[in-house]
Amino acid sequence: MEKSNVLFKGIMSALVTPIDADGNLMENAARKLMDWHLREGFSGFYICGGTGEGPVLQVKDRMRMAEIAKEHVGDRGHVISHVGAVDLVSAVKLAEHAGKIGLDAISSVPPFFFHYGEREIKQYYSAISEASGIPLLMYASPLSGVNITWDMVDRLMDIPNMIGLKWTDYNYFTMHRIKELRGGNINVINGPDETLLCGLTMGADGGIGATYNVMPKLFQKIYTSYQDGQMDIARATQYKA
Repeated sequence: MEKSNVLFKGIMSALVTPIDADGNLMENAARKLMDWHLREGFSGFYICGGTGEGPVLQVKDRMRMAEIAKEHVGDRGHVISHVGAVDLVSAVKLAEHAGKIGLDAISSVPPFFFHYGEREIKQYYSAISEASGIPLLMYASPLSGVNITWDMVDRLMDIPNMIGLKWTDYNYFTMHRIKELRGGNINVINGPDETLLCGLTMGADGGIGATYNVMPKLFQKIYTSYQDGQMDIARATQYKA
C-alpha cells in the first residue's frame, strides 16, 4: 500500500521568534506562546519561516529554536522547521540538525536571490532531503521569485521524503490542481491568513499563518467550523479575522 504523504492537518502557527533588544532568543516567551496556541487547539508549529525571521537569524539561533520547540512541544503537536537559506551549506546544516533532533519535518523556499532553473531547484531540495532524512515540504511563495507550477511540483514530488508544500499564494486554481496530483496523496497547507477558508474549500489540508500568533482562537474556529460543515460561521469568522 502506498504510504500517505498527508502528514499534517489542522491549524499551525508560523511561530514568531521572540528576541530581546540585545538579539538574544527569549526562550521562555517562545514556550509560553506555544503553550497558548496548543491550548487553543493548534496541531503544531512552523518555525523560522518568514514570520519567524529565519532567513535573517544566525544558524545557531535557528538550531536553538528547533531544539526549544522539539523539547517543549513533545508529543503535543508537530514541529516543522524552515531550513531555507541563501547558501546551500547553511540549509544542509539546518536540515541535518532537524533530522538529528527528531523534528517532524523540514520545509524550505526554493533557492533564491539568483535565478535558478528547475534542475538546480531539484538539486537543492534533494540535498536538504538527503541531509535530514525526514519529510520535506516545499514553501511556495511569490516572494521567493520562483514561480512554482503544478507540473513542477509533480516532478519535484519524486524527490525522496518530499510530501507536499506550503502554498502562500492567492492562485487557488493552481493550488487545487496541485492537490489533485497523485490521487490527492500530497500534503497541501494554506499560507495566506486572510484567505484560509478559500484554501480549505479548494482542498488544503490545513493552514499555517502569521497572524495565527495573536488570533489563535479565530483561526482555529475557522478550521473547526469548516470541518463541521458550518460554513456561515466559518465565513463570518474569516471576515472577522
